[in-house]
Amino acid sequence: MYKNIVLAYDGSLEGRTALREGALLALRSGARIHLLAVIPELTGLNLTEDVQGGVASTQQDHYTAVLNEAVEALSRFGRAPNAKLAYGDPTQVITAFAKQVKADLVVVGHRRQSLLERWWQGPSGAYLTDHVKCSVLLARADIDRETFLAEVEAIVGRTA
Repeated sequence: MYKNIVLAYDGSLEGRTALREGALLALRSGARIHLLAVIPELTGLNLTEDVQGGVASTQQDHYTAVLNEAVEALSRFGRAPNAKLAYGDPTQVITAFAKQVKADLVVVGHRRQSLLERWWQGPSGAYLTDHVKCSVLLARADIDRETFLAEVEAIVGRTA
């Protein structure tokens, strides 16, 4: 069914949910996994950088570590992903990356926002669903580590 799945991962609880749910789906369907971590460009980061050196570097180190951890985990299951670290607005970067890899599914986590946060950050979910040219899975299934590993073992054991 799916051949190319983009997993958007930022290390957050919601990102981990997307990673686990998307990885299980990719393993079950034999799809190629494209793992994407996006460092959001924050307004005022340049000003902050002038005041407190290393903020951008620390942020990049964090996202690099998060991405590497996910690559290692998926590789242990015999599915080394195509991984990319990018900068920009996450929804725009995810949309462009999905097009680039010819994704037929994008998996993202859901982070509940207050009314003020939605007003400030804009309708990012609407942008993604309006501009990506494939299916979008909003991962919400809370899969704990033990259940995830048992599912992976059952899938990998069946295909081996």
